[in-house]
Amino acid sequence: METCSPPANSPDAVSLPRFSWKMDDDDDDIPQLSSHTLAALQEFYLEQQQREGMKTSQGFNQYSVGSIEEDWQLSQFWYSDETASCLANEAIVAAGKGGRIACVSAPSVYQKLREQGGADFSVCILEYDRRFSVYGEEFIFYDYNNPLNLPEHLLPHSFDIVVADPPYLSEECLQKTAETIKYLTKGKILLCTGAIMEEQAAKHLGVKICKFIPKHSRNLANEFRCYVNYASGLD
Repeated sequence: METCSPPANSPDAVSLPRFSWKMDDDDDDIPQLSSHTLAALQEFYLEQQQREGMKTSQGFNQYSVGSIEEDWQLSQFWYSDETASCLANEAIVAAGKGGRIACVSAPSVYQKLREQGGADFSVCILEYDRRFSVYGEEFIFYDYNNPLNLPEHLLPHSFDIVVADPPYLSEECLQKTAETIKYLTKGKILLCTGAIMEEQAAKHLGVKICKFIPKHSRNLANEFRCYVNYASGLD
């Protein structure tokens, strides 16, 4: 669950955590943050300060995972560096020498591919969050609510592999994203979504669950898994 466009006919699925309040008779009914919530906020702001410090330091890599911060209101939760590397390496191998890779709502994988560099593949990122337009011509604005509203130069079946991470754990979102995936890919699909979506993933994309378990930089309540339709290195 890396990034999203708002779901059709519904509010954003993820927002900032609701604070829990505790009242004290001596506080004249002034609300206070619970110690747990305060600690979580302090950790969040500390991480923000550390990231900003990295951005201003010498040698900052614009393609490093986390260089563009998560926006919880867009349901953005970046992969861990290890997971992003594993998925990027899998995509490179699956695409083959000179292959083309499309990352659909999977910016962490795109960033890791670009961070690794190399001239043996090409990659583009289909993404709703326009902050990723800093990556130039490789950025393509994408709204899963309009799955085939794509630029003319994105020809059907023109990518050796499509890596996708639908933003919401709903069949509607998966089905619409699947339309995009099937339009773009020559055949190979690497899907990352919730374990609860296994049946729907098989139904709409013909993919099977892998042994590899993707991790996010922040712990999520929902278990995530990878799915493929080819013999991969993720088993």
